[in-house]
Amino acid sequence: MLFVLAMALLAANPLAVVRKPAANMYSAATEQADVVSQAIYGSNVALLEEKRGWARVRTADDYAGWMPETSFQRLPAGQEPYATEGRVAQVQALFANLYQEPDVTPHQPVLTVPFETRLLILAEPKDNQRWLEVRLVDGGAAWVQRGDVTFETAAMPVPAVITLSKRFLGLPYLWGGTSTFGFDCSGFVQMLCRRRGILIPRDAQPQAGWSGFAPVERKDLQPGDLLYFGQPAGKITHAGMYLGDNQFISATTHNQPAVRIDRLDDPYWSQLFVAARRLK
Repeated sequence: MLFVLAMALLAANPLAVVRKPAANMYSAATEQADVVSQAIYGSNVALLEEKRGWARVRTADDYAGWMPETSFQRLPAGQEPYATEGRVAQVQALFANLYQEPDVTPHQPVLTVPFETRLLILAEPKDNQRWLEVRLVDGGAAWVQRGDVTFETAAMPVPAVITLSKRFLGLPYLWGGTSTFGFDCSGFVQMLCRRRGILIPRDAQPQAGWSGFAPVERKDLQPGDLLYFGQPAGKITHAGMYLGDNQFISATTHNQPAVRIDRLDDPYWSQLFVAARRLK
């Protein structure tokens, strides 16, 4: 259902598919502009406007930004978006290396793609079940180790998402980041909600005001609730997920820039706390 909704958001415009492991989206058509978000390899994006080697694109979470044309490949009219038909696997490892052949030793990886990357499967050799052949977005082929991907992408319950969240501890903070190459706070929270089967807004302020959330009093917090911070109180600048026992996980620049666990009753975070939200 989540995937169907995401594709519906792209249906009205010409499409392209991202060809870089994590492609930056900028606020303007120049790399000197600030990064507003990212789209990972194999993501289908809508082309809204084009100029001077750039395109303003819209991602499946209804977020728009400028991307250099070297980061994507246009889809011919009538061609199905990448990895929307056929046998599709999703990367479950933090990163997956794609190789020229089903062997890690002869050559360096063709590409390294992040967690959640969707890959179109070409072949599943019965005589070598360690490997899967995948089609690349440029039409070429590569091989991925089966242990790096999964075909099971059902929505996860809260306890499983909490366990999953801790796999990302220590990954770097990256402004605008939406992948395991680096997350920002709202990108990390959005990813955790995707694993629950829910597509929420990209940025922290819209997340806190999203109609799919119900407000929660601090005294009533439960694991899986989302936390929002800022100063002054009306300006949301940070997001995280509550783990229980006054602990929460987030991608933060505070002290050590990384995905980390902090305490909500720490004076630094306590004074910045604004609101908590729970999925309805």
